[in-house]
Amino acid sequence: MNEYFKKLLDLLKVEREEDRQSYIRITEMSSVSERRANGLAWYPIAIRGNEMTRGEYLNVEVERTTHQDIPHQLRFGVPAVLFSNHEPKKDRVEGVISHQSGNRLKITLRTDELPEWSRDGKLGIDLLFDDNSYDEMQNALKAAAALSENVKEGHLVKVLTGEKSPTFQDNFSKIELPKLNASQNEALNKILTANELSIVHGPPGTGKTTTLVQAIKTLAKKEQKILVVAPSNTAVDLLSEKLSEEGLNVVRVGNPVRVSERLMSLTLDSKMSSHPSIREVKTLKKQASEYKNLAHKYKRNFGKLERDQRKALFDEAHRIMKDVGQIEQYAIDDVLGKSQVITATLVGANHHTVRSLKYNTVVIDEAGQALEPACWIPILKAEKVVLAGDHFQLAPTIKSSEAAKNGLSKTLLEKCAELYPEAVVLLEEQYRMNEAIMGFSSKKFYQNKLKAHASVATRTLFPGDQPLNFIDTAGCGFDEKLEGTSSTNPDEAAFLYKHLTQLVTSIEEANKTTPNPGTTPINSGPNFPTIAIISPYKQQINILKDQLQHVPILQPYLSNISVNTIDSFQGQERDVVYISMTRSNAEGEIGFLSDIRRMNVAMTRARKKLVVIGDSATLSQLQFYTDFIGYAENLNAYQSAWEFVDS
Repeated sequence: MNEYFKKLLDLLKVEREEDRQSYIRITEMSSVSERRANGLAWYPIAIRGNEMTRGEYLNVEVERTTHQDIPHQLRFGVPAVLFSNHEPKKDRVEGVISHQSGNRLKITLRTDELPEWSRDGKLGIDLLFDDNSYDEMQNALKAAAALSENVKEGHLVKVLTGEKSPTFQDNFSKIELPKLNASQNEALNKILTANELSIVHGPPGTGKTTTLVQAIKTLAKKEQKILVVAPSNTAVDLLSEKLSEEGLNVVRVGNPVRVSERLMSLTLDSKMSSHPSIREVKTLKKQASEYKNLAHKYKRNFGKLERDQRKALFDEAHRIMKDVGQIEQYAIDDVLGKSQVITATLVGANHHTVRSLKYNTVVIDEAGQALEPACWIPILKAEKVVLAGDHFQLAPTIKSSEAAKNGLSKTLLEKCAELYPEAVVLLEEQYRMNEAIMGFSSKKFYQNKLKAHASVATRTLFPGDQPLNFIDTAGCGFDEKLEGTSSTNPDEAAFLYKHLTQLVTSIEEANKTTPNPGTTPINSGPNFPTIAIISPYKQQINILKDQLQHVPILQPYLSNISVNTIDSFQGQERDVVYISMTRSNAEGEIGFLSDIRRMNVAMTRARKKLVVIGDSATLSQLQFYTDFIGYAENLNAYQSAWEFVDS
């Protein structure tokens, strides 16, 4: 086997085992209430309906009736089990979640009727370990390895693994779209001229989604069949909606996370339900159900005649469901055949409804967060690939430190960007940040090439406000504490709110003295600036959330203030961002903070003001932070916390 794929398969095996062991640790020794608290179970639930589906399967709709505010991991495509609390080890039927929205979900069970025990006792849904995703990734890697041996068909695989260089069309007349800026148009033309591979490198706020949408629209005009994928449902939803708004016929395979009417209307289920042939399906399903109900009326003690009658009724129900399957498949093929763009997650690209489809172009968005083995699932269906993302932001989440260290954390985007700079276009104009906020990130990660668009370059919260602050807590005695395995710094958290209180007062004062004629005051209602308070440490986030409830001046503005980890803010933006660096110790240990890509995400969320609070003595153990502090000093944006302590 090709050495490249053998290594990936070995790493995936290590990751799978670590993930499985982690799942076992969480579930095997835990009660149902603990699993529910960890987002791995719904309990109790009520069955709201069921219907026969193709094969020996049953679709069951359930609703969680209590604890509805607990976040959970039950989502489309993952394996799960319906169980009874009466005998949870015995009373259980496995299946796959086929839809999830709010507090309802549908689970497709591997049975053709609900078991007797489902009528007694309390029922629940438990998440099972997701072997399916690992199987899909493993199969894709094996198929790619086999393809790499094929001289003709394995050409794209050879390009992506570094054996052959990508090629581009020469005799191509460039397109200039007025909607796009110079570097976005360059990326568009790179996508159009690429024969195998193009890469859109989109730093924060540079309009990567806008560029991709226009490129896909242009490709669709050439009657190309396009698959658009991303590792997260949220990114798939965003692109699906934007592409549909541009007038493209989009089919979203899978279950959207963002439940909007527009998105729901793009799903394969929705498009099938309005297909003319599906009217017949409803009638047939009703008939099949009636036959099954008649069969169930025969009790256990009956003779040969009754047994034959019961069997005949079941046979007729199954024959009807076979017809249903054929009609549904016709509707699926028709809907997909008329589509211009199919959108799905990486693993969802191999959903049974679209498994056999091939595409001219596959676009992988958020490729900087995509596990490479998962990328090969859609790539195997492509003639050419567009990788879009930013390998200087968050890397994929990997459970096994061994697999990460040995190369699983390096994405296909990162590998290809290093191998083929000629395939990469960097989007250079950003529309989010004041140039002072942007400058350090541009210098450290993007060869100083980023420019702030005129509409945002000098934008501030109010006239005369400083868009960037580094506030140094060195010497203030704000020492970190260890809470479990996470660091906290309650004194730094309290100081952050002291600073934010002063900022809010300044915003209110500025609004009184320099009102904007004819506009709503910025300190009123929804027009008050949006604020993010972030930290790399979960326990520090808990302390920040708790302290926020006790700051009187901030209470009217709570709906505008978000407190969460850096990772949860990837792809988001706010007017004001506070970063609590948390670490402050005599040993100069910075732990998590050494992940400078994570800090790149944190430092590029703010539109008008970024405030970084940390201990320079601890942070300066890493050159990155020494340089940031120097950058702040050059902009006159450095202050000592001592200036605020007695104020």
